[in-house]
Amino acid sequence: MFQKILIANRGEIACRVMDTARKMGIRTVAVYSEADANARHVEMADEAILLGPAEVSESYLKADKILEAAKMTGAEAIHPGYGFLSENAEFAEKCAAEKIAFIGPPADAIRAMGLKDAAKAMMVEADVPVVPGYHGEGQDPEMLASEADRIGFPVLIKAVAGGGGKGMRRVDSAEEFPEALGSAQREAANAFGDDRVLIEKFLTKPRHIEIQVFADSHGNAVHLFERDCSLQRRHQKVIEEAPAPEMPEKMRAAMGAAAVAAAKAIKYEGAGTVEFIADVSNGLKEDGFYFMEMNTRLQVEHPVTEMITGQDLVSWQLQVAAGGTLPCAQEDLVIRGHSLEARLYAEDPDNDFLPATGPLLRLRPPVEENGVRVDTGVREGDNVTPFYDPMIAKLIVWGENRDIALRKLQAALADYEVAGLATNLEFLKNTASHKAFADADLDTAFIDRFRDDLVPEKPPVTDEHYALAVLQLLLDAGNKRVPAVAGSGDIYSPWNDVTAWRMNDAAHDDFLFEGAEGDVPVIVTYEGDEYVMSLPGGDLRVSGAIKDDGSLRASIEGHIISASVVIDGNRMIVISGGKQVDVKRIITDYSGDGDEAGAGAILSPMPGKIIQVSVSAGDQVSKGETLMVMEAMKMEHSLTAAADGVVDEVFFETGDQVEEGVLLIRVESKEE
Repeated sequence: MFQKILIANRGEIACRVMDTARKMGIRTVAVYSEADANARHVEMADEAILLGPAEVSESYLKADKILEAAKMTGAEAIHPGYGFLSENAEFAEKCAAEKIAFIGPPADAIRAMGLKDAAKAMMVEADVPVVPGYHGEGQDPEMLASEADRIGFPVLIKAVAGGGGKGMRRVDSAEEFPEALGSAQREAANAFGDDRVLIEKFLTKPRHIEIQVFADSHGNAVHLFERDCSLQRRHQKVIEEAPAPEMPEKMRAAMGAAAVAAAKAIKYEGAGTVEFIADVSNGLKEDGFYFMEMNTRLQVEHPVTEMITGQDLVSWQLQVAAGGTLPCAQEDLVIRGHSLEARLYAEDPDNDFLPATGPLLRLRPPVEENGVRVDTGVREGDNVTPFYDPMIAKLIVWGENRDIALRKLQAALADYEVAGLATNLEFLKNTASHKAFADADLDTAFIDRFRDDLVPEKPPVTDEHYALAVLQLLLDAGNKRVPAVAGSGDIYSPWNDVTAWRMNDAAHDDFLFEGAEGDVPVIVTYEGDEYVMSLPGGDLRVSGAIKDDGSLRASIEGHIISASVVIDGNRMIVISGGKQVDVKRIITDYSGDGDEAGAGAILSPMPGKIIQVSVSAGDQVSKGETLMVMEAMKMEHSLTAAADGVVDEVFFETGDQVEEGVLLIRVESKEE
């Protein structure tokens, strides 16, 4: 077994690999960018080597620098995690040339499955069913449009290289095809350095079911059953589970056998995932699944497989890469219980799930016990930057059956506290609590079908929220005054009083907040250890204390609750009863910049890079027309005209990096 390995990745997967390596007595080396100098994975490792600037092209994709780091530190093997260089055949070959073990499959296996068109051709030869489509070499736009017509809309454009939803577009008509093709090709070129695409028939009620496979260098191969990854948004998985709900045993056996056959056909070694699409218009059937692709690496969602099999897949990877045999034979593997995984992202569901950046002012995961597990690469106080994937954590639960596991997921999500930037936490709670999800009414369009339920309007701010916000302010102020009072020469001085003593008025404190229908004043008077708060709905008696972890233990009219209030300038995030609301305090010396951009302004919805500018000053534009395309966190986002008009000014060019909220383009409406 290896004595020391280097992890050529970052975030939660780097931490995950280090955790198993430590248990196995293996020392670890981290690599990091300048933006990740204080990251959790750097802190966890025994050693860490700086690669370069924040941009992945200058850091985590620098294969030669990573190899130099491995040689310099004496690492015998490199674990690539997922993403970055994990499916780069050239990198695997360079590792072999330097006599450093690549903890992944051979380069030939990566190449065989790395190009979707070639992989599908191999599966056809192996009698594995594939989705009808065009997988040829030709890339002429007119020819591709013709093939789409032949297949019949809707179709799916997919990048030949890569995965993760990048370079993928659903197209419902011939009119939409040219723009969707161009966008998919640009995104594919940017993400994978290869703009080639294939076209497939889009199944109207599909489920995404994948099989975890493992093989060693001694000719052994097994599958560790299936995962259902149907809950997706923009082709990126949101909640995964194992085993797949309502999976017939005959179908499980057929899919498992097909996946193992695929692995053996390319002389696979290590962990891999064979992804299938299942047509569930008439339920799950053993003849109703089609090969999509094979991911030649460990998957993000591997923990659910670990939870139902009791196996550590990273340990398996290390044993196989060191030349060992698989720890288990197929007959030794059994499914025990049910597991679900929810991906917690820094993104704003109320703003079309655009990525969010900023500090994690509060990050309190649920307790990891009784079948609850949290995999993360960040800590409270860390910053989510625009340079990398916006995942904050993966929440994984296990139960004796799906109902029990789902209840655990709902409870763990309710206990999760994240504040400081937008996240999909409420969206995950709504999804996990939805009746259709509980009933396993699953397909890849689930989120689109129930979007109004999953992303409802934000809850109103109530008197209780205002009371908790004011209680936090009062207790904070009191705690700050206590040391000053203790150090004062006269502890009985009225200037050291903490109850808003006034010379010619009853003791009171005044607070002012923004409300939906105007300003909301809250007047606080003092009666012993209680605060009497005058609120829009009447007076409330409130008391409480700040606990050691910074949360509140509050009593409101005798109702004792736990809550958290995070203060970020004039914004106060109140977390109570598993819900989170923003309360905006009006401070007399606070002044905002206001919104002077106007209705015809195209503002940057997030930090990112301009990759296409489609208009110039003086151009006439129509409502819905694409004016500019941005890239952020490895995904494209099109910015469109809100109304017919004329472009007045374009403020940025292709290649420019911009911050959130800056004015990109000004359009004068035709009505003006």
